[in-house]
Amino acid sequence: MIIVDDYKKIAADAKAQIDDLKDAVSYNQILMEIEKLEVDTQNPDFWANPEKQAKVFSQIKTLKDKKQSVDDIITAVDDIEAMIELYEELEDESLEGDIVSTSESLTEQIEMLRLRNLLTGEYDKNNAIITLHAGAGGTESQDWCEMLFRMYGKYCAKAGYKTTTIDYLEGDEAGIKSVSFSIEGENAYGFLKGEHGVHRLVRVSPFDASGRRHTSFASCEVMPEIENDEEIVIREEDIKMDVYRASGAGGQHVNKTSSAVRLTHIPTGIVVACQNERSQFQNKDMCMKMLRAKLAQIKEQEHLDKIEDIKGVQKEIAWGSQIRSYVFMPYTLVKDHRTGFEDGRVDSVMDGEIQGFLNAYLKALSKNEFLR
Repeated sequence: MIIVDDYKKIAADAKAQIDDLKDAVSYNQILMEIEKLEVDTQNPDFWANPEKQAKVFSQIKTLKDKKQSVDDIITAVDDIEAMIELYEELEDESLEGDIVSTSESLTEQIEMLRLRNLLTGEYDKNNAIITLHAGAGGTESQDWCEMLFRMYGKYCAKAGYKTTTIDYLEGDEAGIKSVSFSIEGENAYGFLKGEHGVHRLVRVSPFDASGRRHTSFASCEVMPEIENDEEIVIREEDIKMDVYRASGAGGQHVNKTSSAVRLTHIPTGIVVACQNERSQFQNKDMCMKMLRAKLAQIKEQEHLDKIEDIKGVQKEIAWGSQIRSYVFMPYTLVKDHRTGFEDGRVDSVMDGEIQGFLNAYLKALSKNEFLR
């Protein structure tokens, strides 16, 4: 038997916040912008420009998604109130599960909407590019790097983000030495930027016949994908380009020609690589995106003197520099050392349940509780 008053209060509190939530997302402005853009699509000249079509339809989708985030909350409040009314009138206990689940979903929706409103950085709404590097330790660390790659892939699938592998260097015996991949979707960089740092694993190694406990490290670098930024100028004479044959796990990963590209930005020493695309031109284009993203990070942190400072805690992929620990043995716990947020369901975390860590980072960041 549920306590009805508790769920009445959840619905009432949510209802009282609706006007504030509408203001937070500029709900009325969104309605006007959607109407204006949809009128533009009715102009005969609109269909003559495919590039403009794609851009406008993308804008409409983004605006409708923002509007829908508030509409879903309004609907959930109405549903809870209606279910409670029926529950009290009919004394139908079969409604209890629906009341509880809808109330929990409502609370999560409001929390997520508030978190999105914290994403006010210049590049927070952009796609993201993540690069993972195995630390010292050979096969053990390379396996850990592959586990993190899988974790982020699982998270992105659940969040509705599209992932594309850019560069992949497999381990000597197992796992991955390094991998770069793009994450496409609204606010991808804003939500994932807090993953930037060193991740530590403690477990009984499957590669140790003696069954001893091992500690492994892998670094995660998160960058925003930058399409065009007039303030970021990359001169051809500042770039050194090397081409080579792609390598990977076989099959589609291996090219017969030297289509893979590595770019070195001479003034800063930044090196980026891409081997996933079919042609050398496409790989170079992706490398330029990655380079532009790294230079954008420098622009965001102009007070830093050296390129190494951009990587912050990643200066050394080793003990004492980690942002988060994943412990499989002698107990199970994942703990973020910056926010204190922790989760004992280590298997669920490795299956992509990391939203709690991302949310905790954003909340703490908004309160200036720690440095990025």
